[in-house]
Amino acid sequence: MQTTWTYKDYEIEEGLKPGSKTFRYFFKILKSGEKKCNCCVWIADEALSQFDQDKEFDTILASQKEAWQRWVKGKIDEGDFRNRALKIGKEGQQEINLSDMSDHIKPE
Repeated sequence: MQTTWTYKDYEIEEGLKPGSKTFRYFFKILKSGEKKCNCCVWIADEALSQFDQDKEFDTILASQKEAWQRWVKGKIDEGDFRNRALKIGKEGQQEINLSDMSDHIKPE
């Protein structure tokens, strides 16, 4: 399910990647209808239990959504409109620049 909210002069569309078997949550940031960037949260399968023992996406989302929205707001406040992903694995989390990644995993 996709939801939309606003922050400052920006519209943010967010939602789980449809049909994904792995946890992929996307934020598309727009200004005046023009896409500025994507921010994504990717949780590795082996790290899901850190958030919910049953590895339920909806439960994880309910507990983490506010923190991820703060991350997106921080990017807007900083004027950082690079395509970014917050990759979460067993070892911790790492923010990566999606523009540096291969074409086959860049968000649309």
